[in-house]
Amino acid sequence: MSHAAAVADKSPSTLQGASLPRWSPWAIAAGSLVLAIVIGLAGGLDSKIQWGLIAGLLFVFGTFGITAKVEGRRQAKDRVATNLVWVAFILAVVPLVSLLWTTIQRGVKVLDVFFLTHSMGVVADSEPGGGIYHAILGSLEQVGLATAIGAPIGILTAIYLVEYGRGALAKSVTFFVDVMTGIPSIVAGLFILSLMLMFDMQPFGFAGSLALAILMMPVVVRSTEEMLKLVPNELREASLALGVPKWRTILKVVVPTSIGGIITGVMLAIARIAGETAPVLLLVFGNPFINANPFEGAQASLPLYIYQQYSQSAGSTAAYDRAWAASLTLIAFVMILNLVARGIARWKAPKTGR
Repeated sequence: MSHAAAVADKSPSTLQGASLPRWSPWAIAAGSLVLAIVIGLAGGLDSKIQWGLIAGLLFVFGTFGITAKVEGRRQAKDRVATNLVWVAFILAVVPLVSLLWTTIQRGVKVLDVFFLTHSMGVVADSEPGGGIYHAILGSLEQVGLATAIGAPIGILTAIYLVEYGRGALAKSVTFFVDVMTGIPSIVAGLFILSLMLMFDMQPFGFAGSLALAILMMPVVVRSTEEMLKLVPNELREASLALGVPKWRTILKVVVPTSIGGIITGVMLAIARIAGETAPVLLLVFGNPFINANPFEGAQASLPLYIYQQYSQSAGSTAAYDRAWAASLTLIAFVMILNLVARGIARWKAPKTGR
C-alpha cells in the first residue's frame, strides 16, 4: 500500500454529515415546555393539560425544524416519527400515573389493619369506622367461583378450536366467542337475573359468579387460542409419529409448552372481572355484614362497596375516604394478579439452550 493510500485511510470520512448532540432532544423538550408555559399564560390557559399538549406539538415541530436544518429532511422525518411515539407514550402514561397517585393519596387516610379486618356491620355510611373485610371476602369467593367455572370451559373451548375445530361448528363457536367478547357486563347480569326471576330466587353471591364467568370465558378462549397456535407443529408431528394418541399429545406436549401463556391469560381475565360492578349490583345486591356463604343471601364485593360508599359520600367524609381506600385495595389486588401473571409467564417460558 502506498503512502498516499495510507494517509487517505487515516483521514476522516467526508460521508458523515453534521449531526445534533445527544443532549439536543432534552434541550428542545425543555425549550418547548418553557415556551408552552409562556403561551399558556399569555393566552389565559390555566390547565396544565393544555400546556402539555402545546409543549408536545412544539417539541415535534421544533425537532423537525432544527434537525432538517442541521442533518437534513430525511433524518428529520425519522426523528419526528420517534418523537411522536414518545409523545403518545407520555400522553398514555400521565393519566395512569395521575390516577394512581390520586388513589394512593386519598386512599391511605383510612387504610389500615382495622379497615382490612372489619366489616361495616352496624356502622352507618355517614359514620366513621367500619371496614372492607366482608367486601374482600365476597370478591374472593365470587371471582374464585367464576374462575373455577370460566377458566376450564374457556381453555377446553380453545383446545377444541385449535386442535379439532373444523367446519361449520368451529366457525359458529368462533363467531359467538367474538360476540361475547364485546357484550356489556350489564347484559350478562340481566341474563342471569332473568333466570333468577324465572325460578323466584333471591340475590346471592353465586349468581354474580355466573355472570362474571360469562364475561371471563371469551377472554380466556382468545388468549389460550393464541398461545396454542404458537406451539410449533413439529412438536405435534413428532409426538404423533411416535404413535402417541392425539389427546395425549395435547395433554403432554401442547398444553405444557403453552402453559405459561395460558395461565397469564387466565390471570388477566381474573383482573378484568375483578372490577365489574353492574352484574354484582343486580345479582348480589350488597350486604354490610359478613356472609361467607356465596350460595345463600346477599353478599358484598369490592366494586359494589366502592359504588355504595361513593354514592353516600355527598354528606359524609367518612364514606368518601372508605371509597378511596377500597379503590386502592382493588387496584393493589389487580396489580398483584398482573405481577403474578408476569412471574408465571417468565417462569414457564421455554428455556433455550446455548
